[in-house]
Amino acid sequence: MTSLASSTAVSGAHPAPAPSALTLSVVLPCLNEAETLETCIRKAQSAMLRLGITGEVIVADNGITDGSQDIARRLGARVVDVPIRGYGAALQGGIEAARGEFVIMADADDSYDLAGLEPFVAKLREGYDLVMGNRFAGGIAPGAMPPLHRYLGNPVLTAVGRLFFRSPIRDFHCGMRGFRRDSILALELRTTGMEFASEMVAKAALRGLRVTEVPTPLARDGRSRPPHLRSWRDGWRHLRFLLLYSPRYLFLLPGALLVIIGVVVGGALMIGPVTIGGVRFDVNTMLFCSAATILGSQLLLFWTFAEIFATGEGLMPPDPKLFAAFKYITLEIGLAIGGAMFLAGLVGGLAAVANWGSRGFGDLDASRTLRLVIPSVTLMILGAQGIMSSFFLSVLGLRRR
Repeated sequence: MTSLASSTAVSGAHPAPAPSALTLSVVLPCLNEAETLETCIRKAQSAMLRLGITGEVIVADNGITDGSQDIARRLGARVVDVPIRGYGAALQGGIEAARGEFVIMADADDSYDLAGLEPFVAKLREGYDLVMGNRFAGGIAPGAMPPLHRYLGNPVLTAVGRLFFRSPIRDFHCGMRGFRRDSILALELRTTGMEFASEMVAKAALRGLRVTEVPTPLARDGRSRPPHLRSWRDGWRHLRFLLLYSPRYLFLLPGALLVIIGVVVGGALMIGPVTIGGVRFDVNTMLFCSAATILGSQLLLFWTFAEIFATGEGLMPPDPKLFAAFKYITLEIGLAIGGAMFLAGLVGGLAAVANWGSRGFGDLDASRTLRLVIPSVTLMILGAQGIMSSFFLSVLGLRRR
């Protein structure tokens, strides 16, 4: 990952304490939040003073033009210039610049109670790596969350995330969360937009970090302008990220289901037509079964490619079962299996041509002929895919070694 640290500059009213002297850094991503920034900084500073915590407030400047930097400096907060635009980029820049052992991030719109840092700090001191806020457990003030987000967006995306990553978190997109700085930096988070929130939770689950959540109230933000969030665009970015980081659900399970349906139903139709409830299934259905088998096999190959690439790039931890299989499935074995399937399909195709020739290359019984032709063509396609995929997997294997 290209670090944002090289592209950030830090300024503040006072020299920052040495890293070892700081327990907590409160990071506030900021893009023109002059109306609410002072309130947020003062709440965070008062909370740290009340709890006896040595810490700092960092304002991640993501293109401020309303003078929010001056407010931050006047109050003794550090300002980190993050030229790469985006919510995730701003947070990553602030986290990299933080000097505390723990980091608590929150929006700078006064929607989160920065005076209530104690539950987060307590859980972090218990040894948790990531402590998420839960707005649904903490209470959502009237008008604080649009109905589309409250009843559709957040519940659906959280349910998808819990399913894909087996995470216990019940509010994937709460903007207030605390974590151990070194644990989160080790995840090498890469997204620069709103999906940064999903990436942190997903990778924490994939890497086996200790994760918990605490109730967090959500209030109406104090700004007079609309929020930066764009519901459908940012919702899609979250969903897209969850899908891309879960090749098991994107490729493996749909592919396996298609192959099973295609092989089982297509195999039954090779014997002859099947009638169910007065509906007759014949070679037309068999053709669709062939398509399902081919598409399913492609999805299974995409899953294999995605897993190997993502592991090699450090995006996801390796799948032990998949990589153990490569001890036995070599290029030569893949070529042998693919070649055998292609040859079997070719033999079937030649048999169909010979049968046609025995009839003087005239009219044929379509139902009978296609029962041989469709499986033959399917085997030839699968065999060719297997051969080419074996070479490609070998290329990925060279990169992995």
